[in-house]
Amino acid sequence: MLVDFFFTLRRYGVKTSLRELLDLIRALEQQVIFADVAAFYHLARITLVKDESQFDKYDRAFASYFEGVEAIDLFGDTIDEEWLRKEFEKRLSAEEREKLRQEGGLDELMKKLRERLDEQKKRHAGGNKWVGTGGTSPFGAYGDNPEGYVSGKTVIAAFQL
Repeated sequence: MLVDFFFTLRRYGVKTSLRELLDLIRALEQQVIFADVAAFYHLARITLVKDESQFDKYDRAFASYFEGVEAIDLFGDTIDEEWLRKEFEKRLSAEEREKLRQEGGLDELMKKLRERLDEQKKRHAGGNKWVGTGGTSPFGAYGDNPEGYVSGKTVIAAFQL
């Protein structure tokens, strides 16, 4: 995605380099921002544009490339439900699938995930409730939840395929 965005910037005449693209990628890996288009806009502009005379070109390129991105509905008709279910289930062990079934199945898990995402307003690390990293919530990545729905595996991974 970022490589295509980089080439879009270049097509619009923004003078940016691969070094600056790598800096943007490094900032994203460090989770400087989280799931916020406006924050990404500013981070990318700070990282990729070194001359304020390029801001208008950047704005046009950004608008063109990301047109409609906020309208994507992860829980609507844009993702085939059967495909999502199969992708999700193949990442779980037989024991985890059984635990998921006992807790109401994938539909119930997705309902709870949707509710949490609607409540959550910022990035979260650690803890036992919010979607994030390194915690004990049944939702998130790189954490541990021995009694959770997915035992530390990420629900979000199904969306990242």
